[in-house]
Amino acid sequence: MSAGLVLITGATGLIGYSVVVEALRSGYSVRAAVRSQAKADRILATKPIKELWSSNPVANLSFVFVPDILADGAYDEAVQGVQFVIHLASPVPNQNLIEDFETQLIQPAVKGTTGILTSALKTTGIKRIVITSSTGGIVSFHDLIGFGTGKTFDGDHRVPADNGPYAHVMQAYAASKVKALLATDEFFANNKTEFDHVNIMPSFVLGRNDLATTPEEIASSSNGVLMRLVLGHDAPMPLPGTTVHLEDVAKMHVLSLDSAKVAGGSNFVATSGGLEGIQFNDYQEIVNRRFPSTIENGRLPNNGTLTTKSLKLDASKAETVFGFKFQGYEEQVVSVVRQYLEILGSS
Repeated sequence: MSAGLVLITGATGLIGYSVVVEALRSGYSVRAAVRSQAKADRILATKPIKELWSSNPVANLSFVFVPDILADGAYDEAVQGVQFVIHLASPVPNQNLIEDFETQLIQPAVKGTTGILTSALKTTGIKRIVITSSTGGIVSFHDLIGFGTGKTFDGDHRVPADNGPYAHVMQAYAASKVKALLATDEFFANNKTEFDHVNIMPSFVLGRNDLATTPEEIASSSNGVLMRLVLGHDAPMPLPGTTVHLEDVAKMHVLSLDSAKVAGGSNFVATSGGLEGIQFNDYQEIVNRRFPSTIENGRLPNNGTLTTKSLKLDASKAETVFGFKFQGYEEQVVSVVRQYLEILGSS
C-alpha cells in the first residue's frame, strides 16, 4: 500500500533523482516533475529504477512536464491530487552557462519556490511541502568567503537579502538561496495554509550520481570539485570544509514527510564532521588507502590541492530528529571515486 503520492520537482538533478529513488524505496508513489519526455526517459534508464521495476513494476512512478518554472501557474497541474511535495528545482551555479545572474539564478530560485507554494495554495489535500534550501541560505556571502569568523550557524539562522551587484557567480548563487528562503518564510507568515513545510539546508553534496553515465558527467556535478582534485587539478579558490553524503540528504527529504516524527516549520542543516567539518585534502590519503591499484597504475594522479577554510555549521538537530549520524568524508569520497572508476572501466 502506498504511503501517499509525492510530487518531486527537480527530479533530474543530483539530489532530486536520489530523492525519487529513496521515496519509491520507502513506499511512496512518486510524480516526478521534469522539463521533457527526454528527461523522464533518462530517469527510467537508470539502474536503480530498473531494479525497482524488476522487483515491483514502477506503476507508482509517473511524470508531469513543467517546461518553464517561471511561468505563472507552472505547477498548478502538477500539484493536483498529491499529498506531499518535495521541491528541489533550482538553478546551479555553472559559470560557463550563466550570463545574467538575475534572470538565470535569482529569479528561478525565488519564483520556482513561491510558484509551487502558490499552486499548492490553490488546491486541497496537500499535507506537507519539503523545500531544499542550502547552507548558503543561512550564511551571508561575507561570512561564507571570510570563513573563520567563529560564528556558528544553524537552520534557524537568517541573513538579509543581498541585492548585488554580484561580483561572482557564487555570490549570486548564495543570494538566490537567501532570497528563496526569505520568500518561503514570508509566504507562510502571510498565508493560512492547510499544509506545513520543512526546510532542508545541505552543505556541499558528494555521492554516487546514478544519472551520470560518463566520467565527464560525474565531473560536471558538485562531485566535480572532488574529482578534479583526484585527477590532479588544484582548486582555484578555498572552500569551507562542509560536505554531506548525497544518500543522507535524500533520506532526510523523505523522512521529513512524516509529520508524526518531524515537526512542521523545522529547519535542518545537513553537513558532516560536526562543527569542525572536514579537510578537503584528506581525500588523498583516503584514495591511496582505498584504491591503491589505481594509484600504482597512474589512473588517478590523486595530487590536486584545495585550501579548506573553517565554517561552523550545526547539524546536531538533524541527527537527533532523523535518528542517524551523517556519513563522513571518507564514505563520500569512496562513493564518488568508486563510481568514476566503474564508468571508466566500462567505457
